Amino acid sequence: MQTFLHGRDLIGDLDFTKEEVETVLDVAFDLKRKRALNEPHAYLRDKVLAMLFFFSSTRTRGSFEAGIAQLGGHGAFIESRTTQIAHGDTPKEIGEIFGRYYDGIAIRHVDWGVGNKYISEVAKYSRVPVLNMQCDIYHPFQILADLMTIVEKKGRDLRRKKMVVSWAYAASYQKPMSVPQSLILQMPRFGLDVTLVHPPEFRLMPEIMDQAEAEAKKYGAGFEVISDPDGMEKAFKDADIIYAKSWGAMVHTPDPEEGAKIIKKYSHWITDERKMALAKPDAIYMHPLPADRNIEVTDGVIDGPNSVVYDEAENRLHAQKAVMALTMG
Repeated sequence: MQTFLHGRDLIGDLDFTKEEVETVLDVAFDLKRKRALNEPHAYLRDKVLAMLFFFSSTRTRGSFEAGIAQLGGHGAFIESRTTQIAHGDTPKEIGEIFGRYYDGIAIRHVDWGVGNKYISEVAKYSRVPVLNMQCDIYHPFQILADLMTIVEKKGRDLRRKKMVVSWAYAASYQKPMSVPQSLILQMPRFGLDVTLVHPPEFRLMPEIMDQAEAEAKKYGAGFEVISDPDGMEKAFKDADIIYAKSWGAMVHTPDPEEGAKIIKKYSHWITDERKMALAKPDAIYMHPLPADRNIEVTDGVIDGPNSVVYDEAENRLHAQKAVMALTMG
């Protein structure tokens, strides 16, 4: 167990070593047990977390706000458009000033080519931990919750388990690619054989792909990429874990209108009962939510016996509390 995480930022998934992530999981499971038993765990009494949002949220705001309160502290919700951030406050000023007001700064900023740079710039000038609630490149807290859920459902020894990270059709908007990128970085470290499948236009960032391949090699895990207009069914075969969600074609083209046209070509990339039947009978279906129902995934799958999406959403609370307790305490 690596115990000295006080003061540390968590911006990218590889900011914490595998051993440090294992520490987070240990603490998260303990906090989940304490909540189930109604045991007080006010480790952050009188601490205040700034929660700065450039992008609307349901689970992220709810879980961070509830989590810091359960730890004895307070979450200050700050919406960028209703503050002077919209009129000139710089990342340096936010880091310097919020770092003096608060005990931690959590930021969600998913604008393509902007979000991660902004969060990293705030962290450069902050004297307190900066936590990435999602950017254009990474979504580390979602993936910690996902890993916690997989351990609950599949056990601690995940070696030789097949995890499919699949693109899926969604008509709502060009969603960030941070979830699949964080998944392929983190999951091979725990022995999962990852298969990434997507249509050709939906490739991930080359530098993230290189890092994911390096992590898989380091930890002896498999990493396969299927870039095929009809590759979904091939990938799903004999899978233990199906994680299928939409993301945008930003690497292929940053133009939203062009990206939307490309997305429409692949409406058959829906996770339905027939495709799920290709996976193992005890395979789990995962999604970070919200899902475009009956477009991205059928009701029969997301509400079916293989779905773990609500356990996954709950575990956001426990994983985030663990990181806050370890970094802000």
